[in-house]
Amino acid sequence: MAQRRAAMAWVLYVWADHAFATIVATFVFATYFTQAVAEDPVTGTSQWVLMQTVAGFAVALLAVPLGAIADTGGRRNLLLGACLAVLVAATAGLWFVKPDPSYVLLALVLAGIGTVAYEVATIFYNAMLPDIAPRERYGRLSSFAWGAGYGGGLAALVVALVLLVQPDPPLFGLDQAAAEPIRACAILAAIWALAFGWPALVYIPKPATTRPWGQAVRAAWAELGTTLRAAVRDPVLRRFLIARMLFMDGLVTLFAFGGIFAAGTFGFSARDVLLFGIGLNITAGLGVLAFAFIEDRIGPKAAIMISLWALVVLGTPALIVTDPFWFWVFGLALGLFVGPAQSASRSMMAHMAPPDARAAWFGLFALSGRVTAFVGPLFLALATSLFQSQRAGMATILVFLAAGAIALIGLRIPRR
Repeated sequence: MAQRRAAMAWVLYVWADHAFATIVATFVFATYFTQAVAEDPVTGTSQWVLMQTVAGFAVALLAVPLGAIADTGGRRNLLLGACLAVLVAATAGLWFVKPDPSYVLLALVLAGIGTVAYEVATIFYNAMLPDIAPRERYGRLSSFAWGAGYGGGLAALVVALVLLVQPDPPLFGLDQAAAEPIRACAILAAIWALAFGWPALVYIPKPATTRPWGQAVRAAWAELGTTLRAAVRDPVLRRFLIARMLFMDGLVTLFAFGGIFAAGTFGFSARDVLLFGIGLNITAGLGVLAFAFIEDRIGPKAAIMISLWALVVLGTPALIVTDPFWFWVFGLALGLFVGPAQSASRSMMAHMAPPDARAAWFGLFALSGRVTAFVGPLFLALATSLFQSQRAGMATILVFLAAGAIALIGLRIPRR
């Protein structure tokens, strides 16, 4: 019973934090920033790219050391709670970002802090998977959690649409001229994260022993060296991390600029972008739940490969079409394979990571997803500027996805 409650709390945490991913990082606030806060959409896009780049560097610097401290100090739950608190505070602060260029710095700082807290939290969160599920169920529980994440993102977007964005006149006395209905979506995301995230801090078992912070930090430095040497010497781990680095560059860029692309190329309004985000979360949830029943049978590597090549095949026409209807068709189809690629990579790392250094290895896992996160947006920005086309910029995403799939060919993942 306790293990089932812990598993439910672990799944529920992703339901909680995906409100930030969908409302702030992807569909609502990112679009609001580029369209209403920044001086113009092009400048706003560049500024948003810069913020994502700086946040990526911060995560890259913090990931492995904090993972090692969590391992040696036995404080994964405490550090997860600290990240959740920072995420909630930074997200709520976005309410104060008004539609005026003088608020650009405030918006970027708060969104950047929230992004770092969101990403660092996943290190401690992912490392908890082997504590709450048997090895033969890693893939299933990981997939269910990703499905819950998309479900939470979808539910948060629906609530935002029905209560905040859609009503005219706005509910709760919100001022449309000051963009308060859109800004209030940040308050919704903060409340959502807190309301559904706290059970993970209470019901997931804590390590049996803890060390004083000073001892934990000193021991973490020793573990950090061991972990980094393992990454260098282990050819399987090294190749897997390189492959994940490549395809995560593509996925991170897709998440960050999908709504911006829809608004700039197809003229999507804020409401259209929100509806598109809802549709994507539906298809993504269906896709990851479908893979939940097959990943443990075919293996996580096969699930990743299928997902990446499907994204390349479906993404090509999505960038070519000019009719918004077909963009909706191919764009929503992409959602079916976004979640499985990420879920399967997490369960693959869970199979590989040694029990006594799990958070540190998941720090490397996070590092592989963020250390070059600036490369995807950078290539997108260069291609967009060079060809004066958002389509050309978005096409670079397909290159990263294909490169990640190619890097996995022939790789055999050991179960430690």
